[in-house]
Order: sequence, then structure tokens, then C-alpha cells
Amino acid sequence: MTDADQVRDQIRDDAVEAALDKLDLDTKTLLLAGQDMWSLPAIPAIGLRSLVMSDGPIGVRGVRWTADDPSVALPSPTSLAAAWDPELARRAGRLLAQEARRKGVHVLLAPTVNLHRSPLGGRHFECYSEDPYLTGAIGSGYVSGVQDGGVATTVKHFVGNDAETDRFTVDNAIAPRPLRELYLAPFEAIVARARPWGVMTAYNQVNGTTMTEHRYLVNEVLRGEWGFDGCNVSDWMAARSTAGALLGGMDVAMPGPTTVYGPALAEAVRAGEVPEAAVDDAVRHVLRLAARVGALEGAPAAVETPPAPVDGRALARELAARGFVLVRNEAGLLPLDASAGRTIALLGAAARDARVLGGGSATVFPERIVSPLDGLAAALPEGALTYAVGADPCEEPTPADKGFELVAVCRDASGAVLGEGRLPTGQVQWIGDDLPAGATYETMASIEVRGTFVPRESGEHTFGTRGLGAFSLTVGGRRLWSGVQGMGDETDPFEAFFGAPSERARVTLAEGEPVEVSLTYQVPDMSGLPLRAVMFSLLHLGPRRDPDDLIAEAVQAARAADTAVVVVATTERVESEGFDRADLALPGRQDDLVRAVAAVNPNTVVVVNAGSPVELPWREDVAAVLLTWFPGQEGGAALADVLLGRAEPGGRLPTTWPALLADAPVTEVVPTDGRLEYGEGLFIGYRAYERQGVVPAYPFGHGLGYTDWAYESLEATPDAVRVRVTNTGARPGREVVQVYLAPAATASEGARSTTAERPASWLAGFANIAAGPGESVETEIALPARAFEIWDEEARGWRRIGGVYEVRVSHAHGDTRLTATLDIA
Repeated sequence: MTDADQVRDQIRDDAVEAALDKLDLDTKTLLLAGQDMWSLPAIPAIGLRSLVMSDGPIGVRGVRWTADDPSVALPSPTSLAAAWDPELARRAGRLLAQEARRKGVHVLLAPTVNLHRSPLGGRHFECYSEDPYLTGAIGSGYVSGVQDGGVATTVKHFVGNDAETDRFTVDNAIAPRPLRELYLAPFEAIVARARPWGVMTAYNQVNGTTMTEHRYLVNEVLRGEWGFDGCNVSDWMAARSTAGALLGGMDVAMPGPTTVYGPALAEAVRAGEVPEAAVDDAVRHVLRLAARVGALEGAPAAVETPPAPVDGRALARELAARGFVLVRNEAGLLPLDASAGRTIALLGAAARDARVLGGGSATVFPERIVSPLDGLAAALPEGALTYAVGADPCEEPTPADKGFELVAVCRDASGAVLGEGRLPTGQVQWIGDDLPAGATYETMASIEVRGTFVPRESGEHTFGTRGLGAFSLTVGGRRLWSGVQGMGDETDPFEAFFGAPSERARVTLAEGEPVEVSLTYQVPDMSGLPLRAVMFSLLHLGPRRDPDDLIAEAVQAARAADTAVVVVATTERVESEGFDRADLALPGRQDDLVRAVAAVNPNTVVVVNAGSPVELPWREDVAAVLLTWFPGQEGGAALADVLLGRAEPGGRLPTTWPALLADAPVTEVVPTDGRLEYGEGLFIGYRAYERQGVVPAYPFGHGLGYTDWAYESLEATPDAVRVRVTNTGARPGREVVQVYLAPAATASEGARSTTAERPASWLAGFANIAAGPGESVETEIALPARAFEIWDEEARGWRRIGGVYEVRVSHAHGDTRLTATLDIA
């Protein structure tokens, strides 16, 4: 910090103390409780405006779930980590801060820095990596970028929220050493490097204590050891205890208006259950947050002049390409030859209807979505591209989307219209104040999703519902179904709340002929609920054709083309927030499609549109495999850029990609009697593969570009390594120089035992470099002191392990290009 920064910090702290002195107990405790779904109350008497929060790892939703105020949708966090570039993450953060300011948001509920402990983790796509060092580096860049724009972040979910099964109640049993060296490490790094203004505590327990009440991890570690001075916000509905939460270091209970704080906290103080000084500490943290984002009069905002405006579309496109990971490219098939007369067959339902984001709380509504079909059609000359569905990963009705123009109409008991809002799909998901203008939970008796559907195909169309309650479904003026959908035996809390997708009727429709559709939902009485919400969907599934016929059509198109590009994908029923995955298989007949196409066209490229690892049983039978994650709104344009060589696939794997689920060293995500043992200790990801001698399909850090690199020299000291590399190819490119440490032997440490088990190697640093053809680059990569330390469970502190280490400068884990030896004291 500069002297000027320190002066401004002191002015802000003085303003915070002056404001705190003016508040009585009841006002203080109200300030710690959400007043609604997304905000804290304003207190005009002290010049405090309402603090507004919003979900937003990949885009800023704002305070209402609506398409009327679209959001830029960036690639998934795993894609951002795949770029291995903290400065790129910082640029992404600045764009999101710009979006937040536009929407009146002060606090972004991101980033998610939990680890990819198991490939079955359902929220894998929203986290960065299996490696704590890479996660901390990318997370620091993201937090710095958002806060460069004067918007707060809440680094989440602190800590151990690494799976979704029973996430509200699970007790994650994590030994002190892996807890420190793996799961806490990204949070610690981000606090040290980026000084985040907020942290979000998780639903789960760690070692028997709920995280919203975890005095040791929050008060002693996060605040005491690391010096975190920001605001600690609960995950939504996570706070369970008034006194326990406050004494456990939780500042804000969200959402409101009913929480464990507010009047309940004031009563607890008066009853002597908690000291008012603890309330003051929490209020101080909230006021400091308000001061930093410019919401407290008399306190200078941390950022008074935001950075220069960012072109959202252009950055989304660049981010997508930078995150694409080319894991196979036989005979240099990519980039494709797009010269006159060359033809491409684009295959797969996911090429036409792209999945660009992961779902759950990360969902936003972009102004536009560029599918792979859109992107390639725009980039190629007329007649060069053919398309066939080939295989559809979705085999059940999903929220009405392509071809539908829908609105939601809210009515009172008399049938009078209260308000209406446009819907981007058939899904209604209103939580708290998301309702259209004019509608209230007290007056609303029914909601009708209505509009026009123009079929893309002739045949039998399936319509359905999802949600709990009474419905009436009409298509083409004819009532097809009415009834009540009740709760089934769903164990997943999301599915229990939303209801399972249910088919209700089938109707024969003609391509291009509009038909009116309507689904009416009877709104139940929600007056007694702590959080009011409406969640239901009008579902649709297009005509089902014989899967063999679809594959045969794709094969015919592939045989006639110079190159076949097959897009395969997961669906929201396979990976999303709220549940973990059962396997790593691609849904539907997509594997069969790839095999059939590869059998007739040796120039087959497979594009994998998934947020996390999937099994690729045909990977050795195709010429190229490109991983695009969930690539954001500009994904199709970025795909065309990369396939045609206008941009290089810049990504390297941020997580190990197993050949089969059975090869994955850690797969347990389901607790036993409420407890999930992290019995693998330090050995997750590449550390576990190396320990067990298992060769993955693609190792951590792997990724190919469109040029070649020569690793020429290495100089190593205990503080840094200096590496020289040269671009030996014919085009400019990027390389990620990765540095791993491998202990060769340990030196004497006096009385202290040196037998502590450690991984065979671990990531200690990296650099993302760019160079033109023939150009050499020398880069210095710092070796942090922590890279040579372990957490000593007996001494409860960090201990440096001296001895001989091999420094491995690598293209990927296990692909070592240069080595040096260090003898560490």
C-alpha cells in the first residue's frame, strides 16, 4: 500500500467509527440481517445507503431474475483457470465490476475457490482447479479485478464445500494438514495478495462445527492469523444460530427479512448470551465494506475513478479462446484449412443449442448466445458448412427455449392482471423481490406462462411441467392436462424444491406454423415461509426420431465433408449446482455418434462442451479433441476463431482428466451417517495419480497450441527460477511454463522428524508467456517460501523442510523439459 492508500484507509476507519457511535443496539442488529433477498437496510441517519449483493461468478445477475436486464455471460470459472493467467482473470473481474456498477450492485458473490477434490463434484464448473496454488493465483487476479472497479467480492465457500451431496448438513472430516495445505490455501493466498473485502461462509460443517459458527477457522485463522479485515457473509439460509453465528465470526445473515439476526440478536444481547462488543465488531465490518464501495457518507470510496470501459463481447470471446484446451491434435489437423472448396460437417445437437453456462446460482441471461453453428456459419463461406443433429444429449423435456416467445402474467383471485414480465425460457424462478412490477405474493393468485411457439421440426412435440403445485396446460387453444404435481422421493434439495421434470402431453405440430401455448400455475399461500419464492417451468421436447437414423444422417454428412466437427455436451441434469454426478459418461448416444463419424472420416474433430471431466472412450480414434468447458455467450464465435486458426487455443488443464471414473483416485462425495471423510489426505488430483501410478487420459497442465516451443535454459535459486524458451514454430503463440518441486532427500533438522509424508511433486509456480515465430523469452518465476513448508500438526504451525529438491520446469505435470537441483537449508 502507498502512503496515500494508508491515509485513505484511516479516513475510512474514522468515518466507520463515527457512524458506529451513532447507532443503538436495535439498529445495529438490523444492519447485520438482510432486509430482503439481496440487500442490507439503509440507515439515512448515518449516511449509509443500502448495500446490494448479487450472484455473479461469470456474469452479474442483479437483484432480479429477469431477461429484461441482460448480463454479459463469461466462460465458466474452470475455463478461466484453464488460461493459467491471473492478469486475464483480473481483466474479467474488471468487466464484472463494470456490469455490477451498471446494475447498482455493490457486492459480487464470487469467486468460488473450493477445490476439484473429485471429478464427481457437481459444482466443479464453478470452481477453478484441483490445485490450491493455481486456484489462489487465478482467484487473486479475479478479486483484484473486481475490486479495481470499486465492487466488493465475497470469496467462497469458506471452507470445505467441495461437493453438493447433503451440502447443507454434511460434516466434512478434514485432518489439519490437508485442511491447511489444500483447502484453506487458496483463501489464504487471496487474502494475502488481493485483500478481499468479503468472504462467504459455507453451509457445511468442518470437523463437527458448522462453518457459520466456526470460531477457530473464522476468528482465529481467517481474521487472526491472516489479517482479514472484511465482511463475512453467510451463504443463503446457512445461518442456524443467533449466538453461535455471532460468536463464530459471522457478520451478516442472508437473506432477509427473517434471519437469526435482527431482533433475535438484540434480544440475545439483552439476555446476556452475547456481548454487545461482538455486535459492534460485526457492524464495524459491514460499515467498512460500505465505506469501501462508496455507500457511506464521509468515507472516501476505495476506488473513486473506475477503470476504462471494457468491451464485454470482445473480452468474452477472448476469454473463451484463451480457456479452450486442445488435448489432441494428430498430424496438426488444427487449425483447419478453410481455403476455397473445403467443407466441414458440423454434428451434434449441442452444436445448434449450446450450453454456455453451468446453471444454478451462476445463471444469468445474456443478450445473445453464439452457438457453434452460429459461429462457424458466420465465419465460413456459403456452402462450406453442413449440419446434422446426429445425437441429442437431452432425452427428457427441458424449459421451453428455441422457437418460444413467452411472458409470465401475474393475476389476482379475480383474474385481474397485476403485472407481467418477459421470459427467456419456460422457467420461472422468482425468489424474494424478483416478481414483475405490480405483483406481490400477498395479491398474486395465479401465474400464466403464455406465448407463441414456432416449431423447428414437424412431428410429435412433448410438453411438460416442473414444479410443485396445481397446473393447467393448454396448446393451440386445447387444454391438454390439468392436475397437481406433488413431492416425490427426491433426495436432492434442489429437485425437492423444484420438482422433477414430468411429461404431460404430446401434440403433432408442423414446422414453421405458430401455435399458442399456456401454462397456468396456482400460487400457494406463502405467508408463513421465511423466504418466499416461485419456481416452476413449462417444459418442451422436440420430436423424437430414431437415434440410429440420426447417427446415419450424421455419418452421411461426415463422409461427404473434408472435416467432421462433432460437438458433445453434458446437460443440466448431468452437472449443475445442487447435486453431484453419478458417473462421467456423456449422456445419450453421443459416444456412438463420435465412433460412427470417426469410422468414415479420419479428419474428425471432437469439441467437448462440458464443465468438468467426462469419459472420452473414443479419444484415440479421432484426429483432434478440443475442450471448451462452458464457454460463455461468445463461445461459438471463439470456437470458429480457434478451429480456423484466427486464435490459438490458449488453455492448459486446471484439473486432471481421467480415462475412466474407475481411474480417479478420489470419488467419494456421498457422506455416511452425515459425515464425509477426506481420508485421502493430501492426495487429490495429480498428487494422487502420481502416488498411485495411474496414467490419466490427460495430465494436469496439459494443452497443445499451434506452435512449438524449445525450453533452452534454467537457473534456479531458493527464491526463484529463470527460464528461457523459444517459439520454434511458424506462428505466434502462448506457452504456460510450469514449475514443480520434487523432494529428492531431506537434510537434518535437528530433533524434528523429517519423515512427514509429502506428494512426489507439486506445483510451485508458473508463467504465461507469449512470443512470435523464432522469438525467445526469458521469464522469472518466484518460488514462494510456502512451497518448501508443511503444516506441522503437532506444533500447529508451518515448518520449513530442508533438503534436496529437484526443480522441474514442465509443459505439463509429468512432461518435464528442464531440471535443476536445489539444496534448501
